[in-house]
Amino acid sequence: MSNFILTLQLDTQKYQEDILNKRLEIGRNIYNACLKELYRRYDHMKESKEYRKIVKMDKGKERNKKFNEVNKKYGLTEYSLHEYVKPMQHHFKKNIDSFTAQKIATRCFKAFQNLIFHKSSKVYFEKYGKMNSVEGKSNKTGIRYKDNTLLWNDLEISVIIKKNDEYAHMALLNRVKYCRVVRKFIRDKYKYYIQLVLDGIPPMKINKETGEIKNSIGTGNVGIDIGTQTIAISSEKEVKLLELAPQINNIEIEKRKSLRKLDRQRRVNNPNKYNTDGTIKRGNRDKWIKSNNYIKTQHELREIQRKQADIRKQSHNILANYILSLGNRILVEEMNYKGLQSRAKETTINKKGKFNKKKRFGKSLANKAPSMLLTIIDNKLKWHGEKLLKINTKKIKASQYNHIEDKYIKKKLSARWNDFGEFKIQRDIYSAFIIQNVIGNKLDTINKKNMIEIFDKFKTLHDIEIQRIKNSKSKLISSMGI
Repeated sequence: MSNFILTLQLDTQKYQEDILNKRLEIGRNIYNACLKELYRRYDHMKESKEYRKIVKMDKGKERNKKFNEVNKKYGLTEYSLHEYVKPMQHHFKKNIDSFTAQKIATRCFKAFQNLIFHKSSKVYFEKYGKMNSVEGKSNKTGIRYKDNTLLWNDLEISVIIKKNDEYAHMALLNRVKYCRVVRKFIRDKYKYYIQLVLDGIPPMKINKETGEIKNSIGTGNVGIDIGTQTIAISSEKEVKLLELAPQINNIEIEKRKSLRKLDRQRRVNNPNKYNTDGTIKRGNRDKWIKSNNYIKTQHELREIQRKQADIRKQSHNILANYILSLGNRILVEEMNYKGLQSRAKETTINKKGKFNKKKRFGKSLANKAPSMLLTIIDNKLKWHGEKLLKINTKKIKASQYNHIEDKYIKKKLSARWNDFGEFKIQRDIYSAFIIQNVIGNKLDTINKKNMIEIFDKFKTLHDIEIQRIKNSKSKLISSMGI
């Protein structure tokens, strides 16, 4: 079943904010208690002989079955954590209901599963003031929304809905599945929101002047080749090569300035914590001193990061709507962003005899968030009964294929253009064109016939886009090769 989220601000008074802050802090303590218990159970399980025997087994269904059995035995299941949290919730029953406590336990367990499945090396405890949301399981008990009011354990807070907000009024015609209370730090002040998870699909927005439906979905194939900072789009209507979220570049400069300022202030306030060469003293357990100016800079940085996140999300939503307007069958290569984020393991030396940096694309991925864009596209497609299609990269290597010669030709990453003799095609755009023409149930076949038929039209659209980029006054990313 499809669902979507409607976020509405709460009209809070000071005493209500104090109660919400108290409940979020209780939620943080419950989360940390659950995490501590999971660590205890996990360490106990790892010390057992049966676990060590299972680890030595060959990978397969039998091994997985044994792992599930030993997890149940040592209480590493979501249900057992729900049982563990019961007496804790009973102690805080005036503030936290049983459903909310269970969802906190579920949140903790899902985070810990990444450690169990070796997807992460550590699960961190929530720091003071960092638990900014809690949610219920249904709209019948616990955190509820009724008659434009948040109801939660004798707490009643009015919800702000503007009379001219047609989208909110239309969205509220759908059934509320469950609610989430969210706290956001905006301009040196906490603001409180209720997020309603609604059943169905979001209402269509209509242009009041023309009467047309905004952000309607198109028909046809769309191939997208997404990188760490750019995206190439190929469709029957248009061909594009765009930078991801270009609006955040100036904000990133501000963010770096604030980080440098914080570092200077930290060093001035804590000279005893640093060695003469500027490195932090290991083993020094003196308390870090934070001046008022340091705390002020922290708040400034926090506001910059919030703006950056909001602008990035807005930019991705606009781009996703544009991509959906080009077609309803959207194809993309499957990318391992976690692998691109991590540092290189092997130490390599370049031609000049110097060591190459082990840093990869962590900063670019954090700033541009290409994975978030794909998630947004997939969610929007689901509302129309479609899904984002990921091609088989083992069978199809879009960056190496040449449809004219009908063979794969290896190219260096630095080669940004495909040379066809009489003309050249930008590499990323050409990859998107190949992805656009992938067919088959397993998405492992290229429709060569269709590629030949529509190539002339594609080349015309490609040349128009390249000329647009060349005429653009904005700074271009080097990976575009233009």
